[in-house]
Amino acid sequence: MPRPAVYILANYKRGTLYVGATRNLRRRVWEHKQGLVEFTSKYKVQSLVYYEFYERYQDALQRERQLKRWRRVWKIELIEKENPDWEDLWGELDE
Repeated sequence: MPRPAVYILANYKRGTLYVGATRNLRRRVWEHKQGLVEFTSKYKVQSLVYYEFYERYQDALQRERQLKRWRRVWKIELIEKENPDWEDLWGELDE
């Protein structure tokens, strides 16, 4: 069962970042990887480097707004705390 999530995509380590929220993380990341989202397609931002699941979509949206206001260095620190090698976490997601 899909769960609401907030996520961060990158094109490479410490590269361009994209913060989003979704009701279905697996589907949304797939859309990014297929080039169906204009910004991420233009800048080749397709690697899932960070995510958080939530029970309610409203909570994910609130966290997305918070992260979008953060300084870039804070987002990088958040990613590197959980994913120091900036690996693509796409393979971790369940069906």
